[in-house]
Amino acid sequence: MRLPRVHGIIRRRLLVNFRIDPAAAQRQLPAPFRPKLHAGFAVGGICLIRLEGIRPRRFPQMLGLSSENAAHRFAVVWNDTDGEHEGVYIPRRDSSSLLNQLAGGRLFPGEHHRARFDVSDDGNHVRLEMASSDHVVGVRVAASVVSELPAGSIFGSLADASAFFEPGSLGYSATASGHMLDGIVLRTTTWEVQPLHVESVESSYFSNQELFPAGSIAFDCALIMRNIAHEWESAAAMYV
Repeated sequence: MRLPRVHGIIRRRLLVNFRIDPAAAQRQLPAPFRPKLHAGFAVGGICLIRLEGIRPRRFPQMLGLSSENAAHRFAVVWNDTDGEHEGVYIPRRDSSSLLNQLAGGRLFPGEHHRARFDVSDDGNHVRLEMASSDHVVGVRVAASVVSELPAGSIFGSLADASAFFEPGSLGYSATASGHMLDGIVLRTTTWEVQPLHVESVESSYFSNQELFPAGSIAFDCALIMRNIAHEWESAAAMYV
């Protein structure tokens, strides 16, 4: 499966991040992935992204598609014959787009589940709720743009956090087959994040104590990106 290179605008991208005990994170990762550590912690989270004008390069903008999307993910590293790599492992993708649900994993990488999104965004304050149609995952977050990360974050500064997340452009997504991971690369023309003050956050996935026992996970920080031109392209699938 090779996705024709497509491009568009990331109108809004929230990275809601949790610091996780490395052993607890490792149990959620297939081989060959290992948690990418920072200050002794693994990092997982939810990428909540609004895409607009998504289309192949030669198509006019009026034919582009828009959607709200959620990806539960972990920052990971792994080794192969070419050396060490880093990126993200994505156990679950959800989308408001029926096309993404029907074509994901078939016409382009990344199997998606159908979900309902309710979003309010005035440019400074964002409130987002997501509920999957299969009732498996739900997310709620309310946050406002601020100038600094929370005092308890494992990242010492915004630059520190930005440097950690920027290399994670290569993502591998779980598939229903259980033995293959779809690969996709996100390329952005710029990279600029702002910190968020999170007033409330709920995640049915990261609060599941069967996956993450009590004391093994805590909310760390959240970041936002806006109005970023970008491209998506396929990466070679990985077999596990």
